[in-house]
Amino acid sequence: MRAPEPQGTTFSSFGRSLMNIRRGQVHSMEPPSHQELDLQAFQKRVADRFSDLLASDSGEFLSIPWIQKLLDVFLSCQDEFRSILLANKGAFNKALAERYLGEYFERSVKGLDVCNAIRDGIEHVRQWQKHLEIMLCALDNHHHRSLGEGQFRRAKKALVDLAISMLDEKESHNTSISHRNRSFGRQRDKSNSSNNNKSLTHFRSLSWSVSRNWSAARQLQTIGNNLSAPRNSDIVASNGLALSVFTMSYVLYFVMWALVAAIPCQDRGLQTHFYVNKQQFVWAGPLMALHERILEESKKKDRRNACGLLKEIHEIEKAVRRVNELINSVHFPLSEEKEGEARKIVDEVRAVFGALNDGLNPLECRVREVFHKIVRCRTKGLE
Repeated sequence: MRAPEPQGTTFSSFGRSLMNIRRGQVHSMEPPSHQELDLQAFQKRVADRFSDLLASDSGEFLSIPWIQKLLDVFLSCQDEFRSILLANKGAFNKALAERYLGEYFERSVKGLDVCNAIRDGIEHVRQWQKHLEIMLCALDNHHHRSLGEGQFRRAKKALVDLAISMLDEKESHNTSISHRNRSFGRQRDKSNSSNNNKSLTHFRSLSWSVSRNWSAARQLQTIGNNLSAPRNSDIVASNGLALSVFTMSYVLYFVMWALVAAIPCQDRGLQTHFYVNKQQFVWAGPLMALHERILEESKKKDRRNACGLLKEIHEIEKAVRRVNELINSVHFPLSEEKEGEARKIVDEVRAVFGALNDGLNPLECRVREVFHKIVRCRTKGLE
């Protein structure tokens, strides 16, 4: 299904605006060059890709398959951007090219840390999946015998372990960085067992590949710092390169922000400033609409203070609540009604587990591909 044309500047008016800038400078009525047409087409294709993401229905939005599509958009844009640089390297003003590309490559390097943090976050979700599997094995009865008290005890232990792990993740997002960092190295006090227990609830069993005082919110802020539309004189002097660099910079900025919004990582923060003039860039409409849609999702009552907005994480939280309610309400032997309720909840847990089992490895591979693509583009650009 194709998304409606985004409001704001159309492809044709964008092309005219670029050509009018040039004509105002050189008083020429010559038709646009092949290079100009390539740069205009790049802007249009970026808009189309984000429009397709925006057209996703609510059932797919922010799911693992949707995040993979988002990363595919970045990879496609990055490949096309690299091709533009290689095809037109002799036509760009050297001084301007060095300045604009240098700024983009600096931003992209900061994006590498985000990719590392996101891969750590995926590993956290994978650990939660293992707790779900234990819970599922305890309650899933292939022989159609009645569920017993021992099975519920095993399920409850897995539930408690999962809840502690997810709570630890939530607390790390709601406390200051300095407080959280102290929890990494907190020494166990053998004389006080209650302090030991509190310490364990703050200690992460998984290490982060980024430094302990690294902040996703601050990293996004540095990627977005001074990210403003190029001046008309720079657009002309760079033969349009400045527009392409700005577009790719904003694609990088938005994709990294969306990843942080969806997947657990250190010091997540969604209040990042996004503003692009919709009258100037054809892709600004769908990109800004996606930004608003993700923010609206974060403000929903059952998504506030979540570890991440990923749909599958929300499904885990719902499954945990359902299993917990069931465990706290059962008496043995189980009534036929409770037995049926238990089997229905098991089916829900199985569906969540299946989605994670099918999606986490491909998602991690896609994040790794983004990482390497950024590295290769930067290496070629610096050469």
